[in-house]
Amino acid sequence: MFTSLGRLAVRRRRLVLALSVLFVVAAGAVGAGVFGALEDGGFEDPGAESTRASVFLEEQLGTSDPEIVLLVEAARGGVDDPAVAAAGTDLTESLRTEGHVASVVSYWASGQDPGLRSADGSSGLVVVDLEGTDDEVDSAVEHLEGAYAGPRGPIVVGLGGADAIDEAIGAQLESDLAMAETLAIPATLVLLVLVFGGVVAASLPLAMALVSVTGTFLVLFGIAQVADVSLYSINLTTALGLGLAIDYSLFIVSRFREEFAAGRASDDAVVRTVETAGRTVAFSALIVAASLSALLVFPLYFLRSFAYAGTAVVITAALGSLLTLPALLATLGPRVNSWSVRRRRRAVAVEHGFWHRLASMVMRRPLPVAVGVVALLLALGSPFLRINPGLPSYESLPESNEARQVAATLARDFEGNRSEQFAVVLPGVDAEGADAAPVASFADQVRATDGVADVAVQSAEAGSWLTVVPSVVLRSDQGEALVEALRAIDAPFEFGVEGAAAELVDSTAAIYDRLPLALGIIGVTTALLLFAVFGSVVVPVKAIVLNLLSLTATFGAMVWVFQDGNLSGLLDFTATGQLDVAMPILMFCIAFGLSMDYEVFLLSRIKEEHDRTGDNTRAVAVGLEKTGGLITAAALVLAVTFAAFGTSGMSFMKLMGIGLALAIVMDATIIRGLLVPAFMRLAGEANWWAPGPLKRFQARFGLHEAPPAGDSPAGQAGAEGALREAAQPPEAREPEPAR
Repeated sequence: MFTSLGRLAVRRRRLVLALSVLFVVAAGAVGAGVFGALEDGGFEDPGAESTRASVFLEEQLGTSDPEIVLLVEAARGGVDDPAVAAAGTDLTESLRTEGHVASVVSYWASGQDPGLRSADGSSGLVVVDLEGTDDEVDSAVEHLEGAYAGPRGPIVVGLGGADAIDEAIGAQLESDLAMAETLAIPATLVLLVLVFGGVVAASLPLAMALVSVTGTFLVLFGIAQVADVSLYSINLTTALGLGLAIDYSLFIVSRFREEFAAGRASDDAVVRTVETAGRTVAFSALIVAASLSALLVFPLYFLRSFAYAGTAVVITAALGSLLTLPALLATLGPRVNSWSVRRRRRAVAVEHGFWHRLASMVMRRPLPVAVGVVALLLALGSPFLRINPGLPSYESLPESNEARQVAATLARDFEGNRSEQFAVVLPGVDAEGADAAPVASFADQVRATDGVADVAVQSAEAGSWLTVVPSVVLRSDQGEALVEALRAIDAPFEFGVEGAAAELVDSTAAIYDRLPLALGIIGVTTALLLFAVFGSVVVPVKAIVLNLLSLTATFGAMVWVFQDGNLSGLLDFTATGQLDVAMPILMFCIAFGLSMDYEVFLLSRIKEEHDRTGDNTRAVAVGLEKTGGLITAAALVLAVTFAAFGTSGMSFMKLMGIGLALAIVMDATIIRGLLVPAFMRLAGEANWWAPGPLKRFQARFGLHEAPPAGDSPAGQAGAEGALREAAQPPEAREPEPAR
């Protein structure tokens, strides 16, 4: 199959390139519409009690939690000062005339409700409910912020509440994406020129990134027409699209140079490259896609969106690398090395390369190295044992954000947090008729629960509901305890608790319940694909164990830094004592897939050398020498791309960017340089063992290697120790002087 792909790219290069250009143009034009089709939520379980209660509240009872809360601070005096009261009343009346405003309740128009007045009397609240479609509500929030926020005579108005926070998060993410691209692209361009050794070769990954990113935008736009897609998936699309395009291009271009420098004609070198490196790219992409597709088992569309984006970007990056890139190489031929920026170097014998020497050193003392590194990684990962899951809150925003400042003031200065009030719905219960007495008794029990500041009973035709004003921050341990206490109340009728705290409890349960299934899918599919490729039952087990170890330090750092708050000043975020419940599983799937990506590249070269020589120890050292520099270079560029998102003003996006960058660096250095050669030396020839029936099955139906490199000019050159720096342009090398 891969031979046919290579020949197609060579013989039909112009057609392939023309179709690729048409695809990018069409995908870019249509896929650009995805930015208007994405949603900013996705952290709730659609089937959970909290979601059902929220839907019933809005659709059957005709009400909802407050979307906008205006914090009105007195410039002088207090909220009862005549001038301030008059301004507050005028503000209330003006808001009632605005479009998409369903209701307005304020301190000055509600009989001076003490719950709408700060403890020191310097501030009052105006609570606004909005109506309309999501786009109409978003537009209304933007209009209200522009029209009312800021000084208004004797008062100063700040805009907060759930919808204001959502709008602020969307704006912050858009700004963060632009900033990350501004930082990452120049740094990436410089690294690409250095890694690929020339300007022309360095431009190839950018072309592949264009194919993968625009293709993914097109896929996401299509999915968004039939399902909810989170706007956060755009961040993964750009980062992973660029990163994988660089990874795959580096391995394809490097192999092409190796084959071309070993004496193959340009077209033959392209075909051989697709047979070897192309095959590795294809099955590596399958494993990465399998890891990311496991996110589809979770009901939260925040996580499912990353499966959509990640799987699409992996597939499009692989297709571009298997078709478009070989066609470009066939067209360029030796001109791929034009505009070289590297000085000439003499070829270095394989035994003298850095990675070969490192692997040989490790394999002389494999047990002490393995034990020491594993102990270190487990120690670094130990903080993860005390993870405290949460969901993003207003504290995820920068401290300078107005919506966050309003939310913080409400939590600090008001007896009850009106911006976080939630409902306990009583479907089919008539609180004003036959059920009045049991509802009143139930309301008294709710009012007496720790964490409740106020309770009001309301009724409609479809049922009744209790509006609960909490005295605690809902997305916290206290908020979770409040939900559990409310759900434990024994009532003579069915009821449901909604709101941010209930959403946190239900979302956490949904993730934990489905986590074993997701991990099982990742483990089984990875093991099966690795067995199909390498014909061993030991290699898949070893690969999975080492990849899990590579994540320990990252997960420990997640808790130590972002939950506990260490380095919060340096990284500029507010620690809440919680870690976003969705982030560990999301980062696991991404980092595991990328780690396995590098594992497949390394094992393919080790297997190729083992098949040629039958010497396991030499195969490990030579395989690491041939790929170590490439993997490190690819990891460095990808880490820079993710690290750019560490500049995000959103703490959970900062967590994802820094965490993934750390995971990639750890995997490409400590795991590949130390643990892989140590474990493979300890296993010896058992690395390639499988039971007889399985071995025969794989021999007949498995995904076999291309003909051994030793039978080709490139293989003979490799056996003689040439081409140690595969990414280096051929003309930049000189032969060693004759001895």
